[in-house]
Amino acid sequence: MAVTERVALYARISEDGTGQAVGVGRQLAEGRQLAETRGWEVVGEFTDNDISALKGAHRPAYQQILTLVRSGAVDQVVVWQSSRLLRNRRERAEAIELFAKHRVGIIAVKGVSFDLSSAYGRGQASLMGEFDTMESEVKAERIAAAAVHRARSGRPSGMLGYGWHQHGTGAKATWTVHEREGAVVREIVDRLLAGETLHGVTNSLNDRGEPSPEAAWWAALSEDERQERIDAGKKPPTFTWGKTAVKKMALRPSNAALRIHHRGRPTQEILDGVWPPLISREKHDRVVALLTAPTRQTNGTKRPGQRKHLLSWGLGECGVCGGKLRHSHREQAGRKPLDLYICDARSACIGRSSRDLDELTRQVVIKRLSEPDALDWLMGDDAEAKRLAEESAVLRQRLDDAAAAFAAGAIDVSQLTTITATVKPMLDDVERRHAQSVSHLDLDAIRPLCGPEAGERWESMTIGQKRAILESIGLRVIILPRVRRGPGFEPDRIKFEWRQ
Repeated sequence: MAVTERVALYARISEDGTGQAVGVGRQLAEGRQLAETRGWEVVGEFTDNDISALKGAHRPAYQQILTLVRSGAVDQVVVWQSSRLLRNRRERAEAIELFAKHRVGIIAVKGVSFDLSSAYGRGQASLMGEFDTMESEVKAERIAAAAVHRARSGRPSGMLGYGWHQHGTGAKATWTVHEREGAVVREIVDRLLAGETLHGVTNSLNDRGEPSPEAAWWAALSEDERQERIDAGKKPPTFTWGKTAVKKMALRPSNAALRIHHRGRPTQEILDGVWPPLISREKHDRVVALLTAPTRQTNGTKRPGQRKHLLSWGLGECGVCGGKLRHSHREQAGRKPLDLYICDARSACIGRSSRDLDELTRQVVIKRLSEPDALDWLMGDDAEAKRLAEESAVLRQRLDDAAAAFAAGAIDVSQLTTITATVKPMLDDVERRHAQSVSHLDLDAIRPLCGPEAGERWESMTIGQKRAILESIGLRVIILPRVRRGPGFEPDRIKFEWRQ
C-alpha cells in the first residue's frame, strides 16, 4: 500500500499594498490544487504576507515550516516558486542543510522542484537560489538608483499630501498649492512663531471646524473609494486635529519645498524640491528651531500651570539656590489671597508677588525694546544664519554638480568619491552651525513692541506669546533675597539678565 505524502503549503509575497493578502491567497490555492491532484495530505498552510526575505526579515510562518521539518511532520514543502521560500543566502544554506538531514523536498507549482536528499538536488537548489538572490539584488539596486535620481531631480518620494494638488502621476506629475490647506499650514507656522502654543493652535483649528489632514483626504475620495475602504475594514479618520499632528505639520520640510534624501543617515542631504513652497525657508528654519529646542522637552513630565504664568518653569530663577520659580495661590482668612512666585526647589527660599513681578518685567522689556538698537539686537544671529544658509546652498550645489559630472562621464567614480568625502563634512558642519544660529521667533510678531504702542501690544498678547518673546531675547529674571523685612515689593532686588 502506497504511503501518502505529507505536505505543508507555504506562500509569501514581499509587498502587499492593499493589505488584503490576495497574492498569498492565490499562491495557496494553486498549491492546494496541486496537492489534491497528486493525492497528498496537507498538514498545514502557512503565509508570510508583505514580508521581504532578501535581507533576512523575520518570517513567522517560515519558522513554523522549519519546526515541522525538524519534527519529521512533513515529507515535502509545496511553494508557488522556490524563491518564495529561499531568497536569502544565509537562510538558504541553513534550510538546504536542514531539509537534507530530514530528507524533505521542495515542490514548486511553477518552476523547478528540488530533491534535497541528493547532492544534485542540493547543488541545483543552491545554484537556482543564487540566481533568485541576484535578481532581487539587481532589482534593489535599480530601485535605489531610481530613488537617487528622483531625489536629485527634486521630486518627492511619494505623495506630498496636505497643502497641494497633484496633477498627473509618476515622473510627469506636477503640483499646485491647495489654497485652503496651504493657508492652514501657513497659519499654523505663523501662529507658532508668534508665540502661540501647540495646544492653543490645535484648539483653535478644532473650534472652528477645520478638517484634519486625514479627514480632508477622506473627503476628497469618491463615494465608491470610501465604501471600498470601509468594506476592507478601514475606518473613516477622525475629523479633529491633535497636538502631535499640528507639530508634524509645522515641521514638514516639504512646506518649504525641501526634499530630504536618506533622512537620519550619515549621508542625509537636503535638496530643493520642484513643487511650490507654502512657506519660506527662513520661516521653516525658525519653526524647526522653536519646536525642537531642548527647553521644550519635558521628558514625559508636565508641570501644572506651565503656560499659565509669565515667569514660571524656566524664565524666573531663585537668587538663593538657583531653583526655578513656580506660581502659588494662597488663600488668607479675612484677607485677599496671595499670588506668588516661589522657589520650586525649596518654597521657603523666595516669594514675591506675581502681579508686581510681571508688571516690573513688562516695564523692563518694553523699555529695552524701545531703544534704537532693539531690532538689530533682536536679530541676534539671524545675519549669520542667512550667511550660513547661503554657504550651505553653495556646498549642496557642488555635490549636485559633481553627481551630474559623474553621470555625464566627465569625472570617474574615484573623483566623485574624493569630492563627496571633502565637501560632505563641510556641508554637515555648516548646516549644524546654521541650525544653532537660527532665531525661532518671527520678528514681524514683535516688531510692534519696538514702537510707541508697545504697552498696548504687550497687553493684547497671550501668556504664551509673551513667554516666547522672553525666551527669544534670552531674558532671565532672578529674585534676590530681601534686604528688609515686612510687606512691600523691592524692585531693586530683582535682577534682569539678557543674552549676550
